[in-house]
Amino acid sequence: MDAQAGQYLDAARGGDIAAAADLIGLFYERLYGFLRRLSGSEADAADLTQRAFARIWQALPTYAGRGSLSAWMHGIAYHTFVDWRRADPRLDWRPDVWWEACAAPGLSPADAACASDSAAAVYAEVERLEPETRATVHLHYYQGLTLEETAQALEVATSTVKYRLRQAIGRLQSGLRDATSPGAPAALPSAQRTEL
Repeated sequence: MDAQAGQYLDAARGGDIAAAADLIGLFYERLYGFLRRLSGSEADAADLTQRAFARIWQALPTYAGRGSLSAWMHGIAYHTFVDWRRADPRLDWRPDVWWEACAAPGLSPADAACASDSAAAVYAEVERLEPETRATVHLHYYQGLTLEETAQALEVATSTVKYRLRQAIGRLQSGLRDATSPGAPAALPSAQRTEL
């Protein structure tokens, strides 16, 4: 865990409100970006981020430090999203036009993919994945969590994360190959490479 985050965590556990605010400042944008990609709405993502931080503060005394603080927080955020989605299952799918209009700010693996001609196709294919596989892709590739951190956040085995990522890559390659002209190789984003 980052030393600064560790100091804020310890102080926040001791009741220091300023340290709690600093800890939120360190992780707010990452959790908001993750929840924005999953929920498909800036307003919903803001609400979900607030709910996730409320759950984080309630669970803060139980954080044992066995994994990274980032993975623990992303896990709570993911479960907050899943609970919200279960309450209204109509929220799962977003059209390609929405993704084009809501590109994440800043240069990230997703933005690098948006810069290429195949970005729209990549996003569309990712959104067609099963919800658990899609969340795995978002956590590992877009949020930059390691395989172990992704497994911890989703509460699954690392082998399950590897399987889901292999499955996702296969589906993306197949879907993109079908979407391109015959003989033209499908371009996949040059996001973080993982040995599976």
